[in-house]
Amino acid sequence: MKRTLALILVLALSVSLIAGCGKVNNGGASGTPAPQASDSATPAPSGSGAELALVTDLGTIDDKSFNQGSWEGLKKYATENNKTYQYYQPSEGTNAAYLEAIGLAVKGGAKVIVTPGFLFEVPVYEAQTKYPDVKFVLLDGEPHTEDYGTYKTEANTLCILYAEQEAGFMAGYAAVKDGFRKLGFMGGMAVPAVVRFGYGFLQGAEAAAKELGLAEGEVSVMYNYTGDFNAAPEKQAKAAGWYESGTEVIFACGGATGNSVMAAAEASKDKWVIGVDVDQYSESNTVISSAVKQLGNSVYQALEAYYGGKWDGGKTWVLDSKNDGVGIAMDNARWRTFSAADYATLYKAVQDGKYTINSASDIEIKDLGLKLVKVTEVAD
Repeated sequence: MKRTLALILVLALSVSLIAGCGKVNNGGASGTPAPQASDSATPAPSGSGAELALVTDLGTIDDKSFNQGSWEGLKKYATENNKTYQYYQPSEGTNAAYLEAIGLAVKGGAKVIVTPGFLFEVPVYEAQTKYPDVKFVLLDGEPHTEDYGTYKTEANTLCILYAEQEAGFMAGYAAVKDGFRKLGFMGGMAVPAVVRFGYGFLQGAEAAAKELGLAEGEVSVMYNYTGDFNAAPEKQAKAAGWYESGTEVIFACGGATGNSVMAAAEASKDKWVIGVDVDQYSESNTVISSAVKQLGNSVYQALEAYYGGKWDGGKTWVLDSKNDGVGIAMDNARWRTFSAADYATLYKAVQDGKYTINSASDIEIKDLGLKLVKVTEVAD
């Protein structure tokens, strides 16, 4: 792996003159133009370092999901406050590779390292002790041992979780209010965050069906977890089958799985997709909206707290509608009738607690108490 990383470093240095985006300061004074290094998996050139760092998960920095959303928040804070910044992409998706990338960031001079996603729970558990002078921002997870036997968040780590059930609720509610009656949910792995998105989606559809006075079973949902977050021909085929059987819109909540669903929608007529995590409207003309976590805002707030002397280490923030942590994307939405005013009304209702939204992820769909929405669970 070290030989691989060394090769990556050589390649990155060779293209840094033409492909730089990550700002890497070579020890210059504040306000001095910094030399550019590749926005990539490698540390800054010898003799320079980045104060703020992000280590990507399995995806790329422009994945239209966790990596990109988190990176945009880090970059925004860094550029506004004249901080050096860079990202590091592990050579493979293993705990060892994540730890090695974190180590490279530390060697590069990182004071704060952002790790986006639950895949970093085990690496951060180890890194927070190994590098006690470095601050870690862990999105969508909490540090624990590989066997889940011990959870511990040290004082140099801030965890940020999200109320996915609220974002999912708003997506399901809007879909039914927009006139859709045959829905689908295709999640990735059945981890708590994905489950909360799905259960929120079902509850939102139920609430809208009740308000519209729809009959029992008039709204139906095909429901499935694919088992991973990858794009695959079989996932596209499954989504295509749902569309062919009448499904009108699918909430694709599984990373690159969404690309498979979008491809299926594009090959069909008048079929739609609801994206996830960030506004995915640019990914496909079939994306009608997205259930979003305000990842960039979260990272920005964490960095603001750190540099403002209000570091909340050892704790977990749970961001929801009350602090603008979640919602659905409306700026580029393609809803047919659901308007910005409708969304404002819905958002305030969720903020005010008008709806009781079950946030549990360790229950079954039958425990949600749905009365109007018919759910068909599809096994792989």
